[in-house]
Amino acid sequence: MRKGFLLGLALLLALGLASSAWAGGTIKLGVMEPLSGTFKDIGDRYLEGVQYAAEVLNAKGGINGMKVEVIPVDSELKPAIATRKATKLLMKDGVRYFCGGTGSSVGGAMVQLANSQNALFFTYGMAAASLTGDKCTRNFFRACANTDNQSYALAVWVAQKGFKKVFCLAQDYSFGKEAVAAFTKKLAELNPQAKIVGTAMHPIGTKDFAPYVSQIISSGAEVVFTSNWGSDLTLLLKQAKPLGLKAKFACYYLNDDNAITAIANDEAVLGSQAVEEYMLTIPGKANEEFIAGFKKAKGYYPTWLRGKAYLATMFWAEAVKKAGSVKVADVIKAWEGLTYDGPAGKWTMRACDHQTLMPMWTATMVAKNPFFKHAYVGPATMVPADKVQVPCKDTGCKGFK
Repeated sequence: MRKGFLLGLALLLALGLASSAWAGGTIKLGVMEPLSGTFKDIGDRYLEGVQYAAEVLNAKGGINGMKVEVIPVDSELKPAIATRKATKLLMKDGVRYFCGGTGSSVGGAMVQLANSQNALFFTYGMAAASLTGDKCTRNFFRACANTDNQSYALAVWVAQKGFKKVFCLAQDYSFGKEAVAAFTKKLAELNPQAKIVGTAMHPIGTKDFAPYVSQIISSGAEVVFTSNWGSDLTLLLKQAKPLGLKAKFACYYLNDDNAITAIANDEAVLGSQAVEEYMLTIPGKANEEFIAGFKKAKGYYPTWLRGKAYLATMFWAEAVKKAGSVKVADVIKAWEGLTYDGPAGKWTMRACDHQTLMPMWTATMVAKNPFFKHAYVGPATMVPADKVQVPCKDTGCKGFK
């Protein structure tokens, strides 16, 4: 009898010790990304950033003793498919936290789902300003820049360089349209003498950019503003020089090493300008330590999407930590007004519209750099947050009900 009791007690103690590492349980995070198809590379890199953040958090005991479990979900870049899969996770697995960075159309659908199901969705890459503008909602947070921020920063560069003829080229959906509108507005404010000599919108996944490059050349543009990403950026840059384009580019995503590897040393790319909230070349100890840790763990650098997703996930984790709870309402309250000081500087979540206030970083493409054999962005220069933000009263966000 006593022997059986002692064996049972030992088993209970063993079970207790085995579970003590995660005494707070598990907090699940659904990552909505295109993990197949044309933009699989984009989704994979975003996912890597989220997963690395979870690894770092869990190595330090998780969030308030809770293990962070990352659940990858292939959105297929289709709103209906993304929400169907997310609904299954909500109903079957009790997932209440979701994130994603690819496709503002997917983001819009996920925001609606989060609202109806008392979930929280945050993004590290969906930049359409309307998501924190006239479509703002309590259950959505943008832990990255929006089209206004990035376009404003590039307008500052174009104005400072004194370019007078600018062509705008973007993907034909909400993100691209808002990016062009913001850039055009800001450039007119900064340099009324500068002219937009042409604007063209093209379908996502365009294969032949010859008609658009021809328009740019005919316009006489000195610089091309583009918010293109993924293969649409790669093919544009690849086809531009052979077709005779001499203009420089002012790009949202020129620091995407995957997109520019084969063409980085082309004349059309060198001297062009990139803008982002995260770059490898941001100065400071915090970024150096982040890069070193990631490189040691993965064997490659946390470029672009990986860095963005990592920082946003760590920002979300700070909100959960501050809340001391996994309840969505508590995390929402904790995230509003919260400041995160990380590798890309200080980020503050604006309570009025859930848009992160952050500095932007610009850099010029140079041949020599400490990271790659091919050309890459040079030292990053900060554009202060107050220079690229739109006041809350002007965003279109009417507050939360």
